[in-house]
Amino acid sequence: MIRRWCLFFSLAVTVSCIRAQSLDASVLKIKAPATFRAIFTTTKGDFEIEAYRKWSPMGVDRLYQLISTGFYNKALLFRVEPGFVVQFGVSASRTANRFWDPKKLPDEPMLQKNTRATIAFARGGRNERATQIFINLSDNKKLDTVSRGGIKGYTTVARVTRGMQNIQRFYAGYGKQPIQIQDSLYKYGNFYFEERFPQLDQIISARIVK
Repeated sequence: MIRRWCLFFSLAVTVSCIRAQSLDASVLKIKAPATFRAIFTTTKGDFEIEAYRKWSPMGVDRLYQLISTGFYNKALLFRVEPGFVVQFGVSASRTANRFWDPKKLPDEPMLQKNTRATIAFARGGRNERATQIFINLSDNKKLDTVSRGGIKGYTTVARVTRGMQNIQRFYAGYGKQPIQIQDSLYKYGNFYFEERFPQLDQIISARIVK
């Protein structure tokens, strides 16, 4: 049984590495359907999302591309602030991070407010959306009006339709410590955070629901 599990794990890692290494610019041409659903399996259970392309065409295309290529598999939930947000979006694959992070998206208007259970891309300034997303844990009205880099609000792309109770259970004991050194997660990978923040929860896998 142990040997069989090890073989399965080895094959899974190999497939993941191949998928990350085979990324090329053609993936950026993939368009999402008008609406799609995805299931995220985590260390605290599943949650399901539904994305709406009319809310943010480029943002939803990017989310679809990331999930379809396994980007979020094994990603750590490094920012958990109760009553505010859960944020993630640094891949366990440094190859995938190197591919995706420079490919920033242009900003789009905010058409749907940051109400509880909605999902938006994180950004530090103008035209900086890439891979990191956050889930609103409450009605975050300030995220509708705050200005970063001259851009007002955070553009939502999807909402959680099932499993918010599992999201509420993600470990929050580290406060803002992990996000303050998130550059190390890009540079060194998951093991760097797992040594320093061993109780962080993780996305085991994310997949599109056909």
